[in-house]
Amino acid sequence: MRLLKSTVHPDIKSIDQPSFLRLAARGIILKGESVLMLYTQRYDDYTLPGGGIDSGENQVQGLIRELTEETGAQNIRNVEAFGLYEEYRPWYKDDFNIMRMKSYCYTCDIDETLGETSLEDYEVKNGMKAVWINVHDAIQHNLETIKNSDKKGMSIERETFLLSLIRDELLVKSTC
Repeated sequence: MRLLKSTVHPDIKSIDQPSFLRLAARGIILKGESVLMLYTQRYDDYTLPGGGIDSGENQVQGLIRELTEETGAQNIRNVEAFGLYEEYRPWYKDDFNIMRMKSYCYTCDIDETLGETSLEDYEVKNGMKAVWINVHDAIQHNLETIKNSDKKGMSIERETFLLSLIRDELLVKSTC
């Protein structure tokens, strides 16, 4: 899978520290210029649906489980690799100073009707919900949140970068 970007959080002075690896899968589902996103009220941002890959799952199995849980997506099909986003983040628990996260991003199709979600407690408490939003509007919203919010999450830069790639690479294809 092609590497889209590798980034190191500005608080990390060296990646040569105790770290652990977290693998994640993220879904890119388009309908015209709209993309299926998760809006999180706590952080006031839009993120691609997806999350951690469980032990014993491959990347596509993790993607399908996460999409089903977070958005109620049904009949997930035509899964194709888009790219890998790698990031090094500070970690303040256990015996590690850094979390190295690899987010494997895939395009896919789903049925038009979304089913029931099964969000985790913290996702519900954070006000997370699946929404269709115009790609350009999601980018603009996230840029405003980056600029103006002191409660923004660490993922927003990744998500805005990925949305810009989706705009530049996938929307061009779908309008030809």
